[in-house]
Amino acid sequence: MPACAEVEVLLLLASPEHHYFGRPRDGAPHPPSPALERVDVVAGKGIAGDRFFGRAAHMDAAVTLLAVEAVEAVARDLGLADAGGPLGGLDPRRARRNVVLRGVPVDALVGRDLALDCRTSGGDVVRLSGRRPAAPCAWMDAVLAPGAHAALRGRGGLRCVPTTSGALVVGPARLWTAEPVDAVAGAPVLRRGRLP
Repeated sequence: MPACAEVEVLLLLASPEHHYFGRPRDGAPHPPSPALERVDVVAGKGIAGDRFFGRAAHMDAAVTLLAVEAVEAVARDLGLADAGGPLGGLDPRRARRNVVLRGVPVDALVGRDLALDCRTSGGDVVRLSGRRPAAPCAWMDAVLAPGAHAALRGRGGLRCVPTTSGALVVGPARLWTAEPVDAVAGAPVLRRGRLP
């Protein structure tokens, strides 16, 4: 039976160009893309305006999700959390994931179908198929903090294929899965019911 968790969409990105070229020691990255209030997701293609939109080589990674709790854990692991709040001054935009959520263990959704319901914030319900982990790259040591690459392993996010179209917006949302997922602290699975 489907399960629902209250989440918050904290950050949305659609990056029109690739920002991390080559290896970190070869040069500096471009500044991070600006955060957006809304992105339009197209079934089977990804996020309109993103560099991977409609590219066959990236279809199983057309939309990427990240739990902000993973960034907070990296800050704690690296001893940064006390100095700069829970994120320790780390900018989640630099992880280059399209959707940053609070309240669900994103990395536990590999192989699951899910629906991100943003209707309470003026968006739509977008269904996604969680395909594979989004492994962090070596650039994380250069753009987040030294040691972030290793600290993000196993919690770098989720690569998804959108199976329906719609708008995702920043704000309160619900995440539906076909079966319950252990929630992160402060975000219990609230109820069971039909997938929207």
